[in-house]
Amino acid sequence: MADPDVLIVGAGPAGLAAAVELAASGVSVELAEQRGTIGGAIYRQPISAATPVPQAAAAKARWRSLSAAFDESGVRVRHATVFLGIEADGQVLLDDRRSGGVVCLRPKVVILATGAVETVHPRPGWHLAGVTTAGGLQVMMKERGRAPEGRVILAGNGPLLIAVAAQMARLGNPPVAVVEAGDPFRRPAAGLGLLAFPGLLREAAGYVLDVKRHRVPWLRGTRLAAIEPQGEGFAVTLEDARGTRRMEVDRVALHDGIRPNDFGLPQVGGRGEGPLVLHAGDCREALGAPAAGADGHRAAREAIRHLGADRTANSREGRDIARYRKAQALLARLFAPLPEALPFENLPDETLLCRCEGRTVGDLRALCEMPDRLTGREVKHNGRFAMGACQGRFCAANTAVLMARMRPEAPAPTPVDLTGRRWPARPVSIGALMQAAPENTDQDKEMTDEVHK
Repeated sequence: MADPDVLIVGAGPAGLAAAVELAASGVSVELAEQRGTIGGAIYRQPISAATPVPQAAAAKARWRSLSAAFDESGVRVRHATVFLGIEADGQVLLDDRRSGGVVCLRPKVVILATGAVETVHPRPGWHLAGVTTAGGLQVMMKERGRAPEGRVILAGNGPLLIAVAAQMARLGNPPVAVVEAGDPFRRPAAGLGLLAFPGLLREAAGYVLDVKRHRVPWLRGTRLAAIEPQGEGFAVTLEDARGTRRMEVDRVALHDGIRPNDFGLPQVGGRGEGPLVLHAGDCREALGAPAAGADGHRAAREAIRHLGADRTANSREGRDIARYRKAQALLARLFAPLPEALPFENLPDETLLCRCEGRTVGDLRALCEMPDRLTGREVKHNGRFAMGACQGRFCAANTAVLMARMRPEAPAPTPVDLTGRRWPARPVSIGALMQAAPENTDQDKEMTDEVHK
């Protein structure tokens, strides 16, 4: 089987839109997806016999249109396949988790459409079993068609909290409270700006009405400061301008925003003899599902131009993305944390920061107070931050922010200062690597025949 001209990694809205565009242009394309279904997190499909979670009409319409176009494209999908990286000689390595081996391909273009990940800020007790992310709860509801059981509190910052609360309410178990660090009602100018985005406003209004209808407390300008085990559940400490209070719950779901899922990915551009690398969708800029679809089309057109195909340039995607960027900027202003609810303030030294290695805020503080100013890499090597199984995927960003707070006079570090850039982007077994082999057996045979001549 010949190598594809374009390999797309990720079957969310950006990857699917890029695949549709490329296939319509006659470009050979394959798609690698780590899950058994397409759709990504935003369009996560329910498992068999599960009732789909009620979705907004606009979201359902987008998915119907995109999935139908993708089905018609005939693009091959490699399910249960994880992108590992690109070798110096240009080979792209994929971990095929069904066969247990690593596949080597040589596409001319790689489009990375790996979506976004949630940001979760450290708090005392955030690492405890039974504490999850709000996005994780949402994915579970989409897959299983039912709400989590017990008394659940949603806490952090951003509009996703209200969306998850509304979906829980629709499935019969609304949360006991939504704890929001910002207060959209105090920022009317940003709210009025959303009138330019009626679709987004309708969807948001539907969520807010569901939350009010089920009488879910929306505690704005409030921070969940600590989580402590209590019996089979938790006691959580909430802080706002009036002081502190405690609530007893069975489960805690945290969410402090989203960011591009670009951890360990090769940078955009050419790589010598290797393929052109492009990022698309939320892993390039986290702007939501409609923007991701538009950005997938943009990346596909860039790939088509690189391959020399005759295709008229279209600037519509660029205008759409700029419009979605403006909408997200308004939401960021609307939900910006209030001063009394700022994250990373007054974290106790015993707060866990690096979960893999058990490193705390106090451990980082001790390193930052050393006479010789340590770089991010030195903090990793001397303190084992970002050194564990996740290699910094979950702690590097928070560690970099805290280093900047602890050493305001020094240049602010970035997460990459701690992690570096290297493959594999995801863990892979040694046994799978030892089985690494190109799939293009026809090309291998031609090369062998040429040698024999």
